Amino acid sequence: MFTGSGTLYLILLIAELVIGMLGNAFIGVVNCLEWVKNRKISLADCIITCLAVSRFCYLLVALFDSYTVVLSPYSYGLHKLSISVTRLWSVINYVTTWFATSLSILYFLKIAHFSHPLFLWLKWRMNRVVLGLLVFSLFILTYDFLLLDSLTGVLLYVYGIDKSNLTLYSDESKIPGVKRLILHGLNYLIPFVLTLASLLLLFLSLARHTRNLELGSIGSGDASTKAHKKAMKMVLSFLFLFIIHLFSMQVSPWLYLASQKSKLIIFFTLALNIFPSGHPFILILGNSKLQQTASRVLWHLKCHLKRANPLALHIRFPESFLRK
Repeated sequence: MFTGSGTLYLILLIAELVIGMLGNAFIGVVNCLEWVKNRKISLADCIITCLAVSRFCYLLVALFDSYTVVLSPYSYGLHKLSISVTRLWSVINYVTTWFATSLSILYFLKIAHFSHPLFLWLKWRMNRVVLGLLVFSLFILTYDFLLLDSLTGVLLYVYGIDKSNLTLYSDESKIPGVKRLILHGLNYLIPFVLTLASLLLLFLSLARHTRNLELGSIGSGDASTKAHKKAMKMVLSFLFLFIIHLFSMQVSPWLYLASQKSKLIIFFTLALNIFPSGHPFILILGNSKLQQTASRVLWHLKCHLKRANPLALHIRFPESFLRK
C-alpha cells in the first residue's frame, strides 16, 4: 500500500504520460500514413516521426518505471530491475534529445539567411549536415552507455531499496560514482549549446531581414518574416522545455541521494516528463499538416459526441484547432 500523496502522484504521472503518448502516437501515425500514401517523406517529417516514436518509447518506459517503483519498490530494488530500466530510459532520452536538436538545426539552416561562405556551405548540404550530426551523436551515445555501465553502484544506491548488498558502498566509494553521474549529465551540454546557437542565429537573421525590409520600405508581413518567427517559436519552446527537463534530470538523483522520502522528488519527476509529453503538441500546432489533421479528428470527435450525447452540444474545442 502507498499513501494518499503516492496515489495522487501516480494519478498525475499516469495522466501526464498517457497524454504525451497520445500526442506522439498521433504524430507518428499521421506521418507514417502520409509516407505510405506518397511513398516519400521529407527529412523534417522523418525526424519528427523518429522523434515521436522514440518519445513514445520513452514515456512507455517511464510509465513502467514509475508504476513499479510505487507499487513494488522492494522488488524493484532487490532484482536490480532499476538498473536495466534506468539504462534503457537514459539511452532513449538521449536519442530523443538529439532528434529534437537536429530538428532545430534543420529549421535554422532551412530558414535563416546569411552570406557567410560557411553558412552557405552548410545550407546547401543541410540534409547531409543533419544526418552527419545524428551519426556523430551515436559516438557520444556509445560513450554514454559505457559511462552508464560504470554507474551501476551509484544507481543501485539511488534507486535501489534493498541495501543489504551495498554494505561496502561507503561514502568514500560514492564519490567516484557521483562524479561519473555529473559527467553523464554533461553529455547533454552539446545538444543544448547547438539548440541555443540555432535560436540566437535565427534571431540575428530575423533582425537583419527586418532591417532590410525597413530600408526597402516593405512591410514586415512577408513570408520569410513569418517563417523566421514560426521557427523561432518552435526552437524557443523546445529550448525552454529542454531546460526544465535537463534541470529536473540533474536534480532528481541528488534528491534521491539526500532522501528518498522528499516530496520534491514528486515535483521534479513530473517536471521531468513535461518535455516529452508537452512538446509533441507544440509540434502539432507548428505543423500545418498535423494541425489540419488534428482539427479534422477533433471535428469528427465532436460530431460523434453530439450524436451520442445531446449534452455534448455544449462542448467547445479551441478555435485554432477547428480551423481548416
